[in-house]
Amino acid sequence: MNQALPVVRLRVPTDEDAVAWHRVFDDPDVMEFHGGRSAELSVYEELTARQRRHDAERGFCLWTVLDDSGRVIGFTGAQPWPRDWGPKGEIEIGWRLGREHWGKGYVTAAARMTLERVRAAGVPSVVAMVLAGNARSIAVTQRLGMRLEEVLPLPGPRQGEAHCYRLDLEDRDAG
Repeated sequence: MNQALPVVRLRVPTDEDAVAWHRVFDDPDVMEFHGGRSAELSVYEELTARQRRHDAERGFCLWTVLDDSGRVIGFTGAQPWPRDWGPKGEIEIGWRLGREHWGKGYVTAAARMTLERVRAAGVPSVVAMVLAGNARSIAVTQRLGMRLEEVLPLPGPRQGEAHCYRLDLEDRDAG
């Protein structure tokens, strides 16, 4: 059964969104695949500032996701892969949502909007790096039509694997 996706709005993160992200992500369930606990507020302040620069320079970023009432519920968007391992040089799509909003289609709706914006910015393909145990995010990549391209061991002391999913954004129907 296909159910309609909820209405979401994306906006370039504001200074105030750093506080909202810090509050929304201050949950061990939300942070399970992101180090286990919320970062300090200063990390979100730097992250939102960096996303404003990405948007100005590239036309895309990790956008703040708002529900139909205008409440901040998380982020989704795209940015250059930030690490020295994995898909270096690629544009990664990603998302994070407050726990109370899981399972309602918000991430899928916002990620589809992100794909359209990134495609319009001329990006030919995106990747999504998902830890092997993150079944919810793996399901989102499948709903977006992404394909598993590579399985990578996590570097350093962390145990486990990261799955690299890819989606080509070039218009397959052109010509």
